[in-house]
Amino acid sequence: MSLQEQTLRERKPWYRTVPDPMVLIFLILVATYVLTFFIPAGEFERVVRDGRTAVVPGSFHYLGDVAAIHPFDIFVAIPKGLISASQYLFIVFIAGGLFHILQKSGALENAIGVAVRRVGVARRNLIITVGTFIYGFFGVAVGFENNIALVPIAVLIASAVGCSSLVGTAMAVGGIGVGFALSPINPYTVGVAQGIAELPTFSGAWLRTLMVITSLALLSLYICKRVTRMDFEESPHAEALSKHLDEYRMGRRDWLTLLVFVGGLVAMLLGVFTAGWYINEIAGIFLLLAIVIGAINGLSANGIVKQMMEGAAGVTAGALVIGVAASIQVILEQAQIIDTIVNALSGLIEGIPIMFSAIMASVVQGVINLFVPSGSGQALVTMPILVPVADLVGMSRQLMITAFQVGDGLTNLIVPTSGGTLAMLALGRVSYAQWLKAIMPFMALVYLMCWGGLVVGHLTGY
Repeated sequence: MSLQEQTLRERKPWYRTVPDPMVLIFLILVATYVLTFFIPAGEFERVVRDGRTAVVPGSFHYLGDVAAIHPFDIFVAIPKGLISASQYLFIVFIAGGLFHILQKSGALENAIGVAVRRVGVARRNLIITVGTFIYGFFGVAVGFENNIALVPIAVLIASAVGCSSLVGTAMAVGGIGVGFALSPINPYTVGVAQGIAELPTFSGAWLRTLMVITSLALLSLYICKRVTRMDFEESPHAEALSKHLDEYRMGRRDWLTLLVFVGGLVAMLLGVFTAGWYINEIAGIFLLLAIVIGAINGLSANGIVKQMMEGAAGVTAGALVIGVAASIQVILEQAQIIDTIVNALSGLIEGIPIMFSAIMASVVQGVINLFVPSGSGQALVTMPILVPVADLVGMSRQLMITAFQVGDGLTNLIVPTSGGTLAMLALGRVSYAQWLKAIMPFMALVYLMCWGGLVVGHLTGY
């Protein structure tokens, strides 16, 4: 076969060519800019109640004095987005450095190699399923962004059972995302929304518990049957086992390294639950862990810095995607069209049969999540509007909150404005375009299943 014939065979049609994530998100940014000329600026009145800023229902009004955005502002929005998303960028860089030091120490790799050898590679599907449920538990109990640094562990586990980084990333990001999205005890979405709806905190947990367990089971099956068979081009920086499973042993230094690492994670969880820690404090813990683990493994100060820089360099592209995606929010806020979009979408729920109004509510919340990616922020913006809508159409407030949780939470796995998701993909060495190709069929399945759960909830008087 000639070189020309080979080139023609390898050339893909334009509709099968996926652009680079940077290009894809920039195109979304340009499309958002175009929308600002068709969607008028508007806002709701807001009041502060119990230290929280809440929307006043029925107070929406259009604004007539908002200047049009100059085309040059598209490019200005990118550095502004990098600044606004800086906490996500820094935790990706620091976590990348920490796991590079852990990889070089061999402790984490040795532990995973020994564990997989004892369970047996032949039980690959069992390992993937258990791993997915463990990450799902972290999503349910700990949160979303708080688990960013755990993604490389799943990638190493996937490598140990002969799978790609995509499989490990699907276990971690998918498990954490589904667990967080449908958690019966999610303080950021359920807690805030139920407070606004004047319902007991975390009441109605049975339906959300059933949905999260079923969804994690579906995700496990999907990964085992589909993701493991997908073609995936590994990043040159991807985490992978370097030896045969029979060669792995745990030494005294390995145990000490893992003890420090696990101790750091426990300290992080205590800080999250008792002191209100978030991204910056978690990044500080990771930085401290990197220094201590480096010292345990005989690295000098210069050696620790060098390995931290090498690890950070490997996740630079993924980290920068986070900042570019954040520029979409910058344009929306500058044009002051977010409230207009929320008001218009909220109106779609009225006039629909009660059985399907919860499904439509979840769709509306999913679209709004693109523009208001914070779960608690979205609850504060939309719940004061949608709770009266639920009362008006005859839907229970509890069902409206579950519909909100489904729409807001699950879309975090795919919207480019979710900084936590992009940060996890960066640590898993999976591009946004590769992730969408892998996860979209699952998203269709899990939405259908959750919509069925919402219908069951309505029929049972939930």
